[in-house]
Amino acid sequence: MSEEQLPVNDLKKDSLNFFTRIVEARHSVRAFLSEPVSDSVLHQVLQSARQAPSGANLQPGAFVQVRGQTRERLSGELVAAFRAGTQEVEDYAYFPQPMPSLLRRRQVAAARALYGSLGLEREDRGGRDQQFERNFRFFDAPVALLVTIDREFGSGGYMDLGMAIYGLMLAAQAQGLATCAIGAMASYPGLIRRSLALDDKSNIVCGLALGYADEAAPVNRTRTVRSELTEYFRVIG
Repeated sequence: MSEEQLPVNDLKKDSLNFFTRIVEARHSVRAFLSEPVSDSVLHQVLQSARQAPSGANLQPGAFVQVRGQTRERLSGELVAAFRAGTQEVEDYAYFPQPMPSLLRRRQVAAARALYGSLGLEREDRGGRDQQFERNFRFFDAPVALLVTIDREFGSGGYMDLGMAIYGLMLAAQAQGLATCAIGAMASYPGLIRRSLALDDKSNIVCGLALGYADEAAPVNRTRTVRSELTEYFRVIG
């Protein structure tokens, strides 16, 4: 029986099962194969991402691909700034200050999961820094993206852009690709704007690595635990 001949309920069930598998399979990947991603596949993923809802259909944010020597230069400058301890004012505040104890525990648990998969102890500052620098090299993924948003947008624009980023991740997963959002890029907005000749109104939101996962890499065994439903859902009335 062809897909067109399947009962409607079976089609819905198949779609639901596929979506559930995609959502549950997606995780942050930090080691990629050198296999290139074709422009046609990348463009399909980006077009799917833009299907995300947005207030008044404003569709905030942009995705900038960096390639070749431009990418090498940017990564080199970012690594140099990190090693020098350079501090920049970020374009937007991500973490609450001070960090509440509950969120701090989640942050520490995520770090332990990542560095633990690599066999790096907490005291191994050199090893941890070396791994962190890989953020600035887009984890050597074949596709390196920077996500920006116009400075004039408020918090709602970031919310809408976040949905587009997640849409991109799920679309990539459906194509057999893997992704990792790179928040560390937001630490050097001025450097990135200068290096890529972006206008001053382009806020740097994050980076994004995209490609085919290296399933044999230990770092890709990193998993983080999600909160129980009772921790973030309640019924009133």
